[in-house]
Amino acid sequence: MRKERAVILGISGSERAGGNTDLALDHAGELVRSRGAEFHAVRLREHRISPCSPCGDCNNRLNPCALPDDMPGIVEKMKQADGIIYAVPVHGFGLAHLMQIFIERAGVGYLRFERPLADKVGGIIVTGRRYSDSAVHDQLVNNLLLNRMILVGSGFPVLMRNTSPEPGLHDTEGLDALERMVHRMVDMAEMLRAHQEVTGRPPLPRLDLNERIRRRRGMPAAQSPITSTPS
Repeated sequence: MRKERAVILGISGSERAGGNTDLALDHAGELVRSRGAEFHAVRLREHRISPCSPCGDCNNRLNPCALPDDMPGIVEKMKQADGIIYAVPVHGFGLAHLMQIFIERAGVGYLRFERPLADKVGGIIVTGRRYSDSAVHDQLVNNLLLNRMILVGSGFPVLMRNTSPEPGLHDTEGLDALERMVHRMVDMAEMLRAHQEVTGRPPLPRLDLNERIRRRRGMPAAQSPITSTPS
């Protein structure tokens, strides 16, 4: 029997409280909770997140970023979650700046050292009028793949469009895609958690997660270990 509920963390990169992105992420949270899983939201606008500084040592340092802000606490919540949903609006035909700053700092400042998001389930919600939402979605897909997360195929990408000046979830196709994605994420997170509880080991073989240290020491690229199945 499953001892704990799966935990999904939603991260909103919107500056606008109560806007389309918040509405979409709130709806995702309701769906997660309807499945008996936990949902928590981090709204980046409510946190102090510094942009990368000109220190210039990101490609050499072996320790997390030393800039004093709220990043360590958010990264810790990401580590504790079974799945993460990035929700972001399109700004200026690209990724909204809050999310851009966040993924840069999270990646080079924290996640690159141990790849703690590996094998967590990832999902993406992009809100906009009608332009460049697929390009923003593609950028976030690449970021999740960089962190070795699991993307569950759920049909169309979650691109929520609204040309009205008033926030609202009027895109029926986008809503359908959102609901499919969330249910697939919960299914996968629960399956991975159940495997861990039954076997006592991670569901997938773990790579040597700090490829940077391997290169510096002149070691070969990591190989995925072959695990034998008990007879």
